[in-house]
Amino acid sequence: MRKLKQVNHLMGLLRPAVEDVQARHPDTVLVDAGSGNAYLGFVLYELFLKGAASGTLLSIEGRPDLTERAQGRAQRLGFTRMQFQTAHIDTARYPERIHLLMALHACDTATDDALVAAIRHGADHVAVVPCCQAEVAAQLKEKRPVVASSGSMSLLYAHAWHRREFGSHLTNVIRALTLEAFGYQVTVTELTGWEHSLKNELILGRRVHRENRRARVQLERLLAETGVNPKLTRELGVKPAAAAVEPVSAPEPEAPEASEPVEASDVSGA
Repeated sequence: MRKLKQVNHLMGLLRPAVEDVQARHPDTVLVDAGSGNAYLGFVLYELFLKGAASGTLLSIEGRPDLTERAQGRAQRLGFTRMQFQTAHIDTARYPERIHLLMALHACDTATDDALVAAIRHGADHVAVVPCCQAEVAAQLKEKRPVVASSGSMSLLYAHAWHRREFGSHLTNVIRALTLEAFGYQVTVTELTGWEHSLKNELILGRRVHRENRRARVQLERLLAETGVNPKLTRELGVKPAAAAVEPVSAPEPEAPEASEPVEASDVSGA
């Protein structure tokens, strides 16, 4: 029942994105990455694709028993445009064009893999609920900030408990900022009440630019100041800003402006 409440609430948050891509793309392609039992996919199909003339939903799951079970359920329900693939998120075969990619509680770097797939395939919309962020916490334990002025930053994660919590928060900040750097307008919000899930942060992205240079600079600086470089930024070729020593009298450089919005044909075209 907790999972059902999460999925039903997520439907309300995803509705504008689904309706947007269906209005512009008759052959809508929805992807549920790390789908598990595919509860999210079944509810999405029932609400948005069952009555539509076209459109497909691809569920990607690494455990073959869950894929087989979900596939059988789809056949019994007559959900003929629901597709299933047994693969890990980072090795899956994705459609050339994705209109909406979702990942509900994809664990640790699996959420990064989902975001990489969304960005590389030009997804119009992205929705992820991260889970079990451990990679950055481990990097914080091994590394220290490389920017001299940020020496006090390490006090935020000196204790193991704080390192886990700070690492989780930093991971999601980097994810949101990475989406912005690659042209997405981002909203970060709560999925459901804490009584239903402790993994409760929802990151929504809508692609509106080709890129955002200001966000890219901010992201590179954040990586440098914290001394981390998670899988998401490594896969996308984002590197920490190089440390630079500026004269005291030198004026602070202006942050680069974000690029102009892309035309509808650039973002929305199949």
